[in-house]
Amino acid sequence: MTQSLRGVVAAVATPITRERAPDHARFLKLARHLLANGCDALNVLGTTGEATSFSLGQRKELMSFAAKELPRERMMAGTGAASLGDAIDLTRHAASLGFGAALVLPPFYYKGVGDDGVFTYIEAIATATHDAPAPIFLYHYPALSGVPYTPELVGRLIAAFPQRVLGVKDSSGDLAYERLLAERHRGFAVYPANEATLLEGRDGKFAGCISATANLNADLCRRAWRTGDAPALETAVRIRKLFDGKPLVAGVKAALAHIHRDPALAEPMPPLTAWAKEDVRTLAHDIDALRG
Repeated sequence: MTQSLRGVVAAVATPITRERAPDHARFLKLARHLLANGCDALNVLGTTGEATSFSLGQRKELMSFAAKELPRERMMAGTGAASLGDAIDLTRHAASLGFGAALVLPPFYYKGVGDDGVFTYIEAIATATHDAPAPIFLYHYPALSGVPYTPELVGRLIAAFPQRVLGVKDSSGDLAYERLLAERHRGFAVYPANEATLLEGRDGKFAGCISATANLNADLCRRAWRTGDAPALETAVRIRKLFDGKPLVAGVKAALAHIHRDPALAEPMPPLTAWAKEDVRTLAHDIDALRG
């Protein structure tokens, strides 16, 4: 079931309207562009998609719209939430729409939660959605969530739910963590968040990558993933490095606005703020130089 999600996966940005709601028309245009220009699949409503900045209703509406207009088997939906009930509702909704997987953050308000607490949370989601068994991918991003999916916890979840817990997206940047999970759990889909790992992953170690900057460099990433094109990957990684040490989500949106000649794409949801104009000008110049 997850085969259609392997490869280059963009954590697609969510354009917003002046009323600060998801802009469905612009989202569809961007998603279609990405699928036609290098992306094998899309992560809808992840961190780059600013999922936790939208209401439950807004998230469900965008998911429904995406499933109607796009190949649902080529999409995973972010369904994590601070509330267990909301996470269950979103995961059930993703399954009912036919999404390829649900990407689930750990509960992220209370810090210092141990493996037992996170296990119980995922167990509750899996149990409550047993009649709508979409694959569950774990979303490991401790820098933001404050709550890790430790290697030991991942192993427990795979053992308890071998038909449901089928993958992990790692946004920690810890390559040792990614390699460890891939080596311990053959067939478990491990997705680094950095496209720099694509050449290493071509031997089957990784399922691909789920990257914010694949919004901008998916064509280059696909060449690296499909054919081992090292120069293409080098350029893709140089594009990603333009955001080092800077707010990534707002930066990706600024770059999308430049590339697609649509200023409305640059606007992030509060509490995120847009990049300063001078920084945007520098970013646009650097991207144009790298893209030739």
